Order: sequence, then C-alpha cells, then structure tokens
Amino acid sequence: MTTYLLLISLALLALAILGCMYRLLKGPSLPDRIAALDTIGVILLSMVAILCVLLRTTAYIDIVLLIGILSFIGTTAFARYIERGEVIE
Repeated sequence: MTTYLLLISLALLALAILGCMYRLLKGPSLPDRIAALDTIGVILLSMVAILCVLLRTTAYIDIVLLIGILSFIGTTAFARYIERGEVIE
C-alpha cells in the first residue's frame, strides 16, 4: 500500500514539474520564472527523497543535500540579480 502511495506521489510531482516548466518558459516576468525554477528544485529534492524511501537505501541522501544547496544558491543569486542587476560585485 505504501509503495503505491509513493508511486502516485512521484507521478503527481512529475506533473507538478511539467506545470512549473510551463511557467518557466511562458512566465510573464522574471520573478515568476525564478519562482518556478526554485519550485522545480524543491520538487526534484522531494522526488529523490521519495525514491530513497522506495528503494530502501540512503545512497541518494547526498544528492538530496546537493540539490538543496544548489537550489538555495541559485535562488539567492537570481534574487540578487533582480535587486541589484549583478550577481557578483
């Protein structure tokens, strides 16, 4: 039963990524696209975590941490670019 729920959640998260990809490509403004990109990072993070539970392994936990760190750095860099017009001073 739990396996089916995890598989359904993976499918729903994949659909959510498709919705975010639409917003990323057709977003009316740059902040909308950045929010969509950040959301894709969070969804990928949760998909890998669910995959870890499904496969009953901890081998992908490092990937979850790496995606989380890169997503945070990317969002911070984009926010700084929007605010100041440059990432590195």
